[in-house]
Amino acid sequence: QVQLVESGGGLVQAGGSLRLSCAASGNIVSVNAMGWSRRAPGRQRELVARIARAGSTNYADSVKGRFTISRDNAKNTVYLQMNSLKPEDTGTYYCNAGRSPENGAYYVLDYWGKGTLVTVSS
Repeated sequence: QVQLVESGGGLVQAGGSLRLSCAASGNIVSVNAMGWSRRAPGRQRELVARIARAGSTNYADSVKGRFTISRDNAKNTVYLQMNSLKPEDTGTYYCNAGRSPENGAYYVLDYWGKGTLVTVSS
């Protein structure tokens, strides 16, 4: 089992920035990729970004150029830097971990955190 604990959510004005963190513990060797998903009110959950162990990344079109995912393997922590936030970025952000090759051909999500709320005011 892998445990994921998110932090860093909050309230921010449109155009502002937030950084989310996710600390992983437990059987870390069973996963080689981590990422962030979000669920906005009234919308389906969306995979926002994913990063593989060696650093390759994928982003949803809606956040490209504004969000950056990174990881510190020594700390088993993944970050999501969110810039130029928009009201439509409002939602609960979930850290996830799973299996994915470096080329991003697929991402099997095995574990989820409990989520952290991000609210962007207009």
